Parts: sequence; C-alpha cells; structure tokens
Amino acid sequence: QVQLVESGGGLVRPGGSLTLSCAASGVTFSNFIMAWFRQAPGKVREFVGGIRWPDRSTSYADSVKGRFTISRDNTKHAVYLQMNSLKAGDTAIYYCAADRQYGLGIRTSVYVYDYWGQGTQVTVSS
Repeated sequence: QVQLVESGGGLVRPGGSLTLSCAASGVTFSNFIMAWFRQAPGKVREFVGGIRWPDRSTSYADSVKGRFTISRDNTKHAVYLQMNSLKAGDTAIYYCAADRQYGLGIRTSVYVYDYWGQGTQVTVSS
C-alpha cells in the first residue's frame, strides 16, 4: 500500500523559512517523479515544484522560483521542500505527490499524479 506522509507545516512570519518533508512507503521510490502542490482556500490545487531521479532535475512554478528548493533522499524515501522568503500568498495546504510515469518528466497537472499525501498546513502571517 502506497503512503505519502507530509510533515513540517506550521505558522511562520513573512520573510521566514520552513522545510516540509514527505515520507514515502510502499513504492519503489526511485522510479517515481516526486512533486509538491499547494491549495489555498477557494483556489485550485497548483503545482509548486517537482524532482526526478537520478539526475535530480527540478522544475518550479514561477511564483516560487528562487525562493523554494525541492530535494530528495532516495535512501530515506523522502522528498523535501525548503521554503525561504515566505509571503502571505504562500499560505496553503501543501501536498506531496508521486507520478509513476517517470519517462514523461516532471509534469504540472494534478490529474497525472497517482498518489497523494494528506497535506500539511502552512500559514504565513505576522
């Protein structure tokens, strides 16, 4: 049974930093594209960033480029999202997702991801 579990969310002031973690089980982790999405109240779920293995190539939404960094540790079956210079607009529930169509590269549509975590809340507020 595939399971993705996010952690690390919380309340942070504007300009602050936060690191999210996603632990995967029940999958051959190295064969999956891993990504982070987020969903703010009243808005659709949107792609934040993704990473593939083994070249560790990454892709980011324009709104987070230069501020967020995604990484993965295949030995720990984990993927991380380092978030810096956080803004109020980054407030959302953040979801970890896995795409088993590895050969198609990092895709940004929510509909192509096969597995999802339950989400972790990130609130940026003073």
